[in-house]
Amino acid sequence: MEPRPTARFPAAARLLRPSEYAACLKNRRVSRGALFVLHSAPAATSDAPACSRARLGLIVAKRLAPLSVSRNALKRVAREAFRQIQGQLPPADYVVRLGNRIPETSLTELKRQARAELDRHFRRAAQC
Repeated sequence: MEPRPTARFPAAARLLRPSEYAACLKNRRVSRGALFVLHSAPAATSDAPACSRARLGLIVAKRLAPLSVSRNALKRVAREAFRQIQGQLPPADYVVRLGNRIPETSLTELKRQARAELDRHFRRAAQC
């Protein structure tokens, strides 16, 4: 039996330190939507050594998504959207931040809305 290819989100593709998040947040905002704001910064501006891949950080505030189920679902959707397009993104650090309170809707519909919006944000970042 042939081994399955792994679809992982390794530590090398994540922002890990607060200083990396801060460097990205003080740089330019790539796009803003109904739910999320995408920030971007060249990887060399962070404290980490310049890497040749896109890296992702997530900020999902409890005051904007009070239920942990919703917060975790939004983070999973964002990681998956990023994982699928990261090969097309320029090497940089990206922070996806929940910018507005989530609407009162089912979890399935929330995930569908989040994925559609994140795909638009990452396509725009790939074009820059």
